[in-house]
Amino acid sequence: MKLTAQVRGQHRHAPVTAMYRVTDRLHGGRTVVVPGSQIASTVSAWLAELGAHSPLVDDLARAACVGDWAAARVVADQLSVDVTLVPAA
Repeated sequence: MKLTAQVRGQHRHAPVTAMYRVTDRLHGGRTVVVPGSQIASTVSAWLAELGAHSPLVDDLARAACVGDWAAARVVADQLSVDVTLVPAA
């Protein structure tokens, strides 16, 4: 997801990459902030530490990146993670 930045009342079309806060509920709530393109790999790495693998990580990343938060929450619950959009600065 690309956003437009506003600087001192002027619109600039500098692309801003959307960032997401991903929290691992199984490991004491460890949290990272990553671009959407790294949601799946982050959650996959956490699952690998448990000896697990799930194709749902791709569904989670896709849902979050398109803003389908209902779907993202359902998949996140199944993966024991939380994903939220980090507000642009």
